[in-house]
This record gives sequence, C-alpha cells and structure tokens, in this order.
Amino acid sequence: MELRKIAHIKTGFTQKFGIPRQSGLVDEVGQIIFEPDFRDPNYIEGISDYDYLWLIWGFSKNKPLEGATVRPPRLGGQKHMGVFATRSPFRPNNIGLSSVKLLRVEQDEKLGPILLVSGVDMLDGTPIYDIKPYIPYADVHEKARGGFTDDLSKGQQIQVVFPDEHLDKLPVVIRESAIQVLAQDPRAGYDRNKEREFRLLYHGYDIVFTAEEDKLVVTDVVEFNK
Repeated sequence: MELRKIAHIKTGFTQKFGIPRQSGLVDEVGQIIFEPDFRDPNYIEGISDYDYLWLIWGFSKNKPLEGATVRPPRLGGQKHMGVFATRSPFRPNNIGLSSVKLLRVEQDEKLGPILLVSGVDMLDGTPIYDIKPYIPYADVHEKARGGFTDDLSKGQQIQVVFPDEHLDKLPVVIRESAIQVLAQDPRAGYDRNKEREFRLLYHGYDIVFTAEEDKLVVTDVVEFNK
C-alpha cells in the first residue's frame, strides 16, 4: 500500500528538540493545510461537529529503526523496551498518531479550508496521511492500564523559571505555550545530569535555558534570524 499525503501542518516547532512527547500536553496551535487535490470543502463536511480529531502522519525527519527495542526518554533513556510497547518515534514504518483539538475551520482564498487545531506534537511541515474524528464512546477506555506511563501524568512537570525580562521578548500569544513546552523538560535522558546551556527554537525565537536541580531557568530569549 502506498500512502498518499493529503495535507501538511504548520507549527512553531522547526526542530525536533522541544516537541512534546505526546499530543495534548502543550497548547501549541497548528494549521492543517490540505494538498490541492483535497481542498474541496466536501472532504470536511460535518467535521465541525467534532471537538477532537485523530491525525495519522509521518515522521519525516527520523532515522530508520535499528533493532527491536528502543529507550524511552521517560525512563531516563537507559532502559530498553520493545518498540511496540512504546510510542517511540523510531518505528518500522514512520507513522505517527495524534489526538488534537479542533478549534475552528478557516477559509483561505488560495488554500481552501484550513483546520486550526491545538495540542500539536508535530514538526513544522509534517505530512498528514489521514484525518479521522475522535469518538468519545469508542475511543475512551476509562480503566485501561498504561504500562510504565501509569507513573506519569500531564501534571508531572518540571518547574520553569522564566523571568519577565525574557518572557516579554516573546509575542503574547505564545508565552503560555512556551512555558508549557519547557515544563515538559525537553532534555534527553542522557542530558539530565549535565551542566550546560540548552537552546530551544520555538516560533522563530531561541529560548536559552539551564538546569538547576529540579528546575529549568531561562537565561535569554533571542529572535532567530532566518
């Protein structure tokens, strides 16, 4: 079977570092732009009746999977687990699955209908292969076990110190989501014990931070010159 690209998404994540490890953890807003063959409004007739959507997409910048196991970052990057027991981005087929909130449908004179969604965990320009509605009665399993993730939660975040002098350098519309991205602690497991400067490129801004014990401290924000 050959997958056909139906759309791509525009986000503020222009590099892999800092992208949330799951959808819905950060209020990042993205625009789904359809390919010319799928800009007929009939393709999305009725979609506004749903609050959430499933996106099936491709990891466009990943290296091929090597071996049967991966090292999940949430386990410190040291423990091996079977790839099919994780949501690692390194897979036999580079397919991703995300649940995003549909904010609204916009109409563009040249691009046709555009879907504005939040909770995005995808690199800018990521190809989308299919869109399906999220259906609560079928998609929610209230007492399901979550493996090693049962010890994790959306509330398990690291403290972020973002001084006003630096926060004010960001556009107001992305300040809250920038803090949310940092609160997920974007550092890799093998970087957790290193004392060095980190740089997160987000919406065209370099957010510079260091780690101090159990918190991240922003030391500068610099507009990125493309």
